[in-house]
Amino acid sequence: DAWFGGGVDSFIAAGAEGFLEVYRSPEAEPIPDEYKSSEGYWTGLSLVAVDLIVNTDVLKEKNLPLPKSWLDLGKTEYKDELMMSNPTISGTNYSVIFHLIRLFGEEAGWDLLRKMHENIPFYTKRGAAPPNKAAMGEVAIGIDPYDVGVQLVAQGYPVVSVFPEEGVPGAISPVALMKGAKDMEAAKAFVDWCLSKRGQEVQMAHTAKVGTRPDAEVPEYLRGLGKAKIVVPDPALIGEMRKGILDRWQQEFGTKAEQ
Repeated sequence: DAWFGGGVDSFIAAGAEGFLEVYRSPEAEPIPDEYKSSEGYWTGLSLVAVDLIVNTDVLKEKNLPLPKSWLDLGKTEYKDELMMSNPTISGTNYSVIFHLIRLFGEEAGWDLLRKMHENIPFYTKRGAAPPNKAAMGEVAIGIDPYDVGVQLVAQGYPVVSVFPEEGVPGAISPVALMKGAKDMEAAKAFVDWCLSKRGQEVQMAHTAKVGTRPDAEVPEYLRGLGKAKIVVPDPALIGEMRKGILDRWQQEFGTKAEQ
């Protein structure tokens, strides 16, 4: 009845195709307009930041430098040491591709993606797989939805979190009502609670995603995000460009996607 979390581009597509119910929750009032659908189809619940999870033991063993930028990931010294998930499945990793194209420009952005492709053994199905593979020492670097990597660091794996110096995408993760929900009132109550101050604080305590309400208190362990330069893309543009970008990605790089 309710759709909780995921890439905003998917919500935009679902709204346009008639799968979502228009609902403007009263709890959404304090949330900035840039985190909400102008048509009322969805409301941003949290921001999923992206970082790199880097295994320091692997770097030491293979005499590799700590990557500091997105451009570093295209260097030949990281051959077979970079892991990324399939952006046609992972909204977070689609936001990375969109970010790199917007950051460096169309030509240079795709050129960097080609260089990164040469360093990636294969593209995983799940967004959580790259940081976990880095933590286990299967690769040196995993492109990470921050909420996964911060837990791996806390669990004592030999990994560090790196925010590329050019900036990282902050992907909006929304909540929405499904069109024709069987129990619409219960679904609305769920959405209201998720967007409430209490709901966002509970989410931040357990998922390592920063809430969109300015009045929700951010827990101590998430304050490391303050070191990152987070760039929140225009939701309309990221949705509009999705098909063209992913079609091109599939054509150029899809042969390495995990089956």
